[in-house]
Amino acid sequence: MEGVTSPSQQVTVATPADDPAGGKRVLLAAPRGYCAGVDRAVVTVEKALELYGPPIYVRKQIVHNKHVVATLERRGAVFVDETDQVPEGQTVIFSAHGVSPQVHQEASALNLTTIDATCPLVTKVHREATRFAKEDHDILLIGHAGHEEVEGTSGEAPEHITLVQSPEEAEQVEVRDPERVVWLSQTTLSVDETMETVRRLRERFPKLQDPPSDDICYATQNRQVAVKQMAADCDLMLVVGSRNSSNSVRLVEVALEHGARDGHLIDYAEEIDPTWLAGVRTVGVTSGASVPEILVRDVLDWLATQGFEDVEPVVAAEESLLFALPNEIRRDLKKRDGQDARFRHDAGARH
Repeated sequence: MEGVTSPSQQVTVATPADDPAGGKRVLLAAPRGYCAGVDRAVVTVEKALELYGPPIYVRKQIVHNKHVVATLERRGAVFVDETDQVPEGQTVIFSAHGVSPQVHQEASALNLTTIDATCPLVTKVHREATRFAKEDHDILLIGHAGHEEVEGTSGEAPEHITLVQSPEEAEQVEVRDPERVVWLSQTTLSVDETMETVRRLRERFPKLQDPPSDDICYATQNRQVAVKQMAADCDLMLVVGSRNSSNSVRLVEVALEHGARDGHLIDYAEEIDPTWLAGVRTVGVTSGASVPEILVRDVLDWLATQGFEDVEPVVAAEESLLFALPNEIRRDLKKRDGQDARFRHDAGARH
């Protein structure tokens, strides 16, 4: 993917030899935190509040992070669970996880102004589902039931999509025609578990087709690779992220699977239990793709008070990908900024 360095291109790993004194240290994963899709979604809400004023309604959490949601609520965002909770004629933003065609229809029936902040990588999966359904393939969607992204993708072609939640479920799933079957996936899954699920599906359906490109997003993969590189050196892994964040939960699982002696998911530094540090010399720190960096900095500051002042980076990839804001926001920002420029010019002419 343009703008993203693959994990194999750059790997810097701190090892116990880097710490000859045997002192306490922190291994800090990179990349971590906000991905391009999350940044786009959060800025979309911020700019909508600037342009149109509060309240701005958002269907579901814009991203799965308690701190981000609470911060936007204080600025005037109103988060709702269902489209019919938005007053008729108001503006509603669809979250980064995407929505089904049915949700778009509901919004239209209520005469809502919609702004779609769906991550472009999720939109890619939606388009794949639509295309394969038109070609009359059975689509095996690897993901978690109830996750908003899965609900949105499934809604694109419900009669063609079957959800597969685990490698074990891959042993039981049935299709109409083993010659016309393809797999897609939720973008925030464990890469290893997903590929094991695919392996088992392919054993049953040798003609199983792959998606045109990776469905698991680059940011999810890069964050997991960084954790894999450092896990075996960590007595404790702290992952900053919310419990409803699939990619954050996966990071804890990946850490434990690859050698970390202990691991915990936390939203805030104050949630760290000091007893977790008993006998610990190396703490790994990372954050999910919907986590602002300020929360990681708070964790590092807290660890420093406990003697963990030495922070060493573990770099698995470089990320530079950016996504453009939704068309509606870009259009109205341009209109506003153009009016401001004309106003400044006119004011200058009068003086």
